[in-house]
Amino acid sequence: MITSLVSLRVQQLVFASSTLSLKLTRTMTTKVHVIAETGFGTGTNELYDQARPSYPTECLSYIRQVSKSTAPLNIVEIGAGTGIFSRALLAHSEWATSIGTLRAIEPSDGMCDVWRKTVDDSRSSIVKGTFDDTGVEDGWADLIIIAQAFHWCPDYGKASAEFGRILKKGGAVVFIWNLEDRDGAGWVAQLRDCIEAHEKGTPQFRLGLWRKTFSTPEYTSLFHPQEEAEWAYHLIASEQIVTDRAQSKSYIAVLPPDEKAKVLENVKDILERGDGRVWINKEEGTYQYPYKTYIVVSRKK
Repeated sequence: MITSLVSLRVQQLVFASSTLSLKLTRTMTTKVHVIAETGFGTGTNELYDQARPSYPTECLSYIRQVSKSTAPLNIVEIGAGTGIFSRALLAHSEWATSIGTLRAIEPSDGMCDVWRKTVDDSRSSIVKGTFDDTGVEDGWADLIIIAQAFHWCPDYGKASAEFGRILKKGGAVVFIWNLEDRDGAGWVAQLRDCIEAHEKGTPQFRLGLWRKTFSTPEYTSLFHPQEEAEWAYHLIASEQIVTDRAQSKSYIAVLPPDEKAKVLENVKDILERGDGRVWINKEEGTYQYPYKTYIVVSRKK
């Protein structure tokens, strides 16, 4: 009898330990990266919204062709930030009658606040959530769109499982990123070298760590191989635009004031030299800002 009770107690302890382990694992996988949490925290979001670029109209047209449905679409935008992509999508002519409901998901309180102030459309709403915990019902979404965010994902397998859960059969995930084109001008390469020196091991898009997603068991069982497209173009630049955009990087935003001041001084020196700069209007101080936009599409089986 005593042996049985001891055995039962051990089993209960093992079960409790396993349950706790599962809870801890879930907590860890949904936790936002500390640099993203602080670098995009309250107080940084207005600058982010003002400094970051929107998305080329042809890229939005390309995304519209991902879904062949003519009915208004259910869209989930994960990592919606301050609403830069949401606003572009809602305002695009080819999307005017294509959006039934846009449900934005964002873990940052500060970014959610700016999103609510800047996105004014009855088809859209925002709630807190993460890549692997969206709160969206099973099979609800025609499209999942993740703009300028998926490189922060802490668990690619769990995110893929969540995407598969909330997508309809035949639905798709669209990942999109903007990035300065370091090959487009000498000053852009120097700018990237200057700011990248402060990344401190963060999982930036350019490193391609997010590509591990496509070899996870969850992804390969739920999705077809990814499709990729790329656009090169020029935005307008000025000293203010470039320095504000540099400051909006999460890993620059978290620097101590003296280090941040040194970065901005280095950026100013780079812009004064202007290696490879192509002027738009020299008197007004505007010039071409080489950029690329990347889109990856993953279609559910």
